[in-house]
This record gives sequence, structure tokens and C-alpha cells, in this order.
Amino acid sequence: MRKLTIALSLFAAITSQQTLAQTTDPVVMTVAGVPVSRSEFEYSYNKNNGEGVIDKLSVDEYVTLFINYKLKVAAALDAKLDTLSSFRQEYQMYRDQQVRPTMVTDAEVLDQARQMYDRTQAMIGSKGLVRPAHILLKLSTQATVQQQEKIHQRIDSVYRALQAGADFAELAKKVSEDAGSAARGGDLSWIAPSQTLKEFEDVAYSLAPGQLSQPFLSPVGYHIILMKERKQLEPFDSLKQSIVASLERHGIRNEIADMKLRNRVAASSGKLKASDVMQQKADSVAAVNSELKYLFKEYHDGLLLYEISNREVWSKAQNDEIALKAWFDTHKKKYTWKEPRYRGIAYHVKNKQDVKAVKRCVKNLPFDQWTEALRTTFNPDSVIRIRVEKGLFKPGDNETIDRLVFKTGNTSKSSRASSTSNASYPIDAVFGKKLKRPDNYEDVRQQVVEDLQDYLEQEWVDTLRRRYQVEVNQEVLKTVNKHL
Repeated sequence: MRKLTIALSLFAAITSQQTLAQTTDPVVMTVAGVPVSRSEFEYSYNKNNGEGVIDKLSVDEYVTLFINYKLKVAAALDAKLDTLSSFRQEYQMYRDQQVRPTMVTDAEVLDQARQMYDRTQAMIGSKGLVRPAHILLKLSTQATVQQQEKIHQRIDSVYRALQAGADFAELAKKVSEDAGSAARGGDLSWIAPSQTLKEFEDVAYSLAPGQLSQPFLSPVGYHIILMKERKQLEPFDSLKQSIVASLERHGIRNEIADMKLRNRVAASSGKLKASDVMQQKADSVAAVNSELKYLFKEYHDGLLLYEISNREVWSKAQNDEIALKAWFDTHKKKYTWKEPRYRGIAYHVKNKQDVKAVKRCVKNLPFDQWTEALRTTFNPDSVIRIRVEKGLFKPGDNETIDRLVFKTGNTSKSSRASSTSNASYPIDAVFGKKLKRPDNYEDVRQQVVEDLQDYLEQEWVDTLRRRYQVEVNQEVLKTVNKHL
């Protein structure tokens, strides 16, 4: 009896939680057997009708678009497009980009900053930091005795000038062969122990602020150092912001996330893969962050929508030449131009015989074969016998066609004489057909493709509407964005 009482209590608790969830976030519609909560619909509606959206829709207007979207996703799932490796890889990559930042806390980044500070402090020790400026005259290790002596004399003369009162920064800009520091008057900024050549470090740390070193030799040449400042490393609290910023720029959060991921996989003793861990993390984050939850779903369904729309509509319309021709032939009266076009070529030749030769070459060929025929006949190698512009031209597109076909623009032959290419091919000619309106779907291909896509889209949606059941809870719909 006691077990039965416990079981009934547990059932009552579960039922109570479900009822509460339904009350606070009721189902606004069911599409293809899948319930859609009010919060999910609101997320989508508000995102697509927020600030900056010009053509905002009412809730009732948006319902139709949303249902069509859900129907297409249902069709994609039925087609098992979510099992494609390409889909899984792209979705997981996006999911991981969103989840990774949640795997790392600011406290963990700050801890890494503290560790870096402690390592730096240990390296610096009691010697502190120095800020030297230097003048460098380079000397190759392969230099002859004469070359060594010449550089030695030059550095000595620089040193004497400094002792006589010459300005160190100005002299560094003029003679130092360390281009980077020379532009700054020889300033090398702050240096810690073990960050530079031993010979340079030994001399630098022996100097007091304001002290000038004698010339000395290192593996790169002769130096003179002016010690500008010395200090101990500042306390962590005064540096932590800059350290954290530097770590962030160098991707510390990704490093921490990778380390956590490796540790979690290793701790599972082979029971979990990295993708399993990331999915678990995504589920736990989505459970407490509804915006991220719907962002995941939006991207997941968006990938499916793109793939199935491409298969059912976009690629079909783009690549089905027979369907494009049939559509154009059926709706030919719809396609017009405000001004005529010229489908053909403008060409430039060196002798009159080639004017007729070009026409003979292409007049019995389909338009899309003209380019190859002209190339193989007249320009088969590096010798260019003719120059050709081919296309569907409107007034203003081509100077030669404007002059010879549309009789507009500058009709004087002298107007083209200054061009070197035209001077080499002095005879202009055209061949083709002047059109008042399109007579082939290729003349208005993009328009025909878009119209056929719209038709296929509507046909597809109508089919999906018949295939899947849709139920909208009008009472819940009235409360969208109107509840507490």
C-alpha cells in the first residue's frame, strides 16, 4: 500500500509539472504532428519583425510563413536529410561555437592570468625590468679584420659625440641600424631577464637610470646603451586587466575549453566522444537558456530548410533547361523590355575580307556556340586576328553597337582612333539580331528562373499542406506577446 501511495504521489507531481508547463507556455500550433510552443513562435516572430525590419507582418500574417517553414522542415526530416554527414558536421560546428564560451568562466580566465603573472614574476625575480635605448652598428660574424676595425672606429666616434653632448634619440634615428628602435630614438621598451642577448642583458642590468654604457660587442654588432628606466614588476591587481585582455586576444577561452573537453573524454574511459560531451553541454545550456535553445533549433532547421529547398525548388528551376523554355514559351507575353536589345557580336578586324568571313563562320550556328567557333577559326593561337564582344546589349552597353545598330552616341569613326587596340583593328562590324522583346528564355534567364522558382515553391507548399496536418490554437495565438 505504501509503494502505491508513493507511486501515485510521483505521478501527481509529474502531471502537475506538465500542467504548469502547458499553462505557462501553451502549444500555439501543431505542424505534422509536432507541437510548437508559444515561446518558440514568439522567438521567431519577434526576431523577424524587430527594429530595422521594413515590411513588418502582423501575427496572423506571420502564421502562414511560419507554418510553411515548419512543413518544409518536416519534409526534410522525413527525407532523412538530418542524417547527412555534411549536415551533421555543419550543425555541430555551429553548436560548438555557441557552447564553447559557456564552458569557460571569467574566474578561470582570471586564474590563467594569475598563473602567467606568477611565472613572469618568478622569471624577473629581484632583477626587475629595464627600459634601455640603444644605438646599434651591425657587424657580421664573417667580417674581415678591416671591416671590424672600420665599425669599431664608427662606434667610437658615436660614443665621443654622445659624451660631447649629442642628443641620444636624434643620433639613434640617424645612425642606428636597428630600424625598429631607431625610429623611436633607440627605445626598446621594457625588457625582462632572459629576453635578449646575454651580452646586451649583462650591460643593461649593470646601468643605473640615465647612465650611458661604453660601446660593447654582441653577436649582432656594436651597441651603446642609454638606460632610461628601471622598475620592479607591478602588483597583479594593477596588471590583471591588460593580462586578461592579452590572453583573450590569443584565444585563452578556446584553450581552456579544449582542455576541459579532453579531460571529460579521458575521464569517461572511452564511453564518450568529444561530440557526445558537446551535445550534453548544449542540452544543459539550452535547458536554462531559452534564447540559446531556440537559436540551436533555428540553425538546425535552417540548414534542413536550405538543403530541401535547394533540391525541391532552387536547383530544379536553375538547371532544368526544358522547364525554363516551357515556362518562357507559356508566359512569353509577360517578358518585355522598355528599350530594344541587340543579341549578337560587335567585332573589329584588320581587313575587309574578315568582315564577311566572321559572318559566314557563325550565321548557321546557335548563339551559344559562336564564341568557340570564332576562337578556333580566327584566334587559334597567340596571333589575335579579330577582337570580339558578344552578348545581349542594350543602348549604352557597347560603343560600336550604339553607333552601328542603335544609331546613338558618337557616330564618328574618328572618335575611336586614339585607342591603341582600335588602331590595330580599324574596321568595325556587327552581326546579330535587333530585338524589340525577348524571343528566347536566355534573353531574360534570371527573370524566368525566379518566376519558375516562385511557381515551384507554391506548388510544393500546396503539396505539403495536403500531405501534413496543421492545427492552430487560435485562442493561444491571440495571446502572443500579450501575456505576463
